[in-house]
Amino acid sequence: MNDATQKTSISDELGANIPYLRRFARAMTGSQTSGDTFAAAALEAILVDRSVLDGVDTKTGLFKVLYGIWASAGAPVEEGESGPRAKAQRHLSSLTNNSREALLLHTIEGFSHEEIAKIIGVDDAEAAELIQIAHREMADSTSGSVMIIEDEAIIAMDIESIVADMGHRVTGIARTREEAVKLGKADVPDLILADIQLADNSSGIDAVNDLLNELGMRPVIFITAFPERLLTGDKPEPAFLISKPYSVDQVVSAVSQAMFFSSTETLNA
Repeated sequence: MNDATQKTSISDELGANIPYLRRFARAMTGSQTSGDTFAAAALEAILVDRSVLDGVDTKTGLFKVLYGIWASAGAPVEEGESGPRAKAQRHLSSLTNNSREALLLHTIEGFSHEEIAKIIGVDDAEAAELIQIAHREMADSTSGSVMIIEDEAIIAMDIESIVADMGHRVTGIARTREEAVKLGKADVPDLILADIQLADNSSGIDAVNDLLNELGMRPVIFITAFPERLLTGDKPEPAFLISKPYSVDQVVSAVSQAMFFSSTETLNA
């Protein structure tokens, strides 16, 4: 492979991973704007000096550069907030260093312990330990009520079981936009977990926006088989996004993060 072909290949790989880099940066910083700033800085650093990818695959290297820039900037999390975000920041300050980032990298982005170790600069055993610490600390710190908007009965029951096992109370399951609004008014949830496509061809995004207009801001997790279609940068994006098919760890991590970090931005589609 010649140099020109290799550069094209790396550029293609970088482009394919930008939506996921932005997702991680946003969750890590607590802000879409701040996350995008760090993601752009990582891409610029690689374009200036591609040797920063030496010794790792392109995706791992991309996330490693992002993490390094964020850490060197003091690992900032959005400040000056009130309400749920301020509460979340107080929670975050009590977490073991690197544990939340390790958990995000493992359960949401799908990195192995070995890859996480390279990204955050620890050994493999410490990466595994950080993930376990984050699961424990975040699960112990928050609990609340969760509303599920999902039209597939088996998936809804599975999610309900996972959430209940975490110690949260499930307020109910809605299959349509109309049912979701009715359920939300009857039993106001602390967290909403919503599919995108609902039984009557209505939109989970619209259902969530209706609920937030009625009930006020609260964290939301969206589920979709096509996350890259939502992580475009062209409009407000979901703060928490689980890809289908999901794993138990992904749901646990996202629910803990949503309760913990309490970002409330939605798609407004």
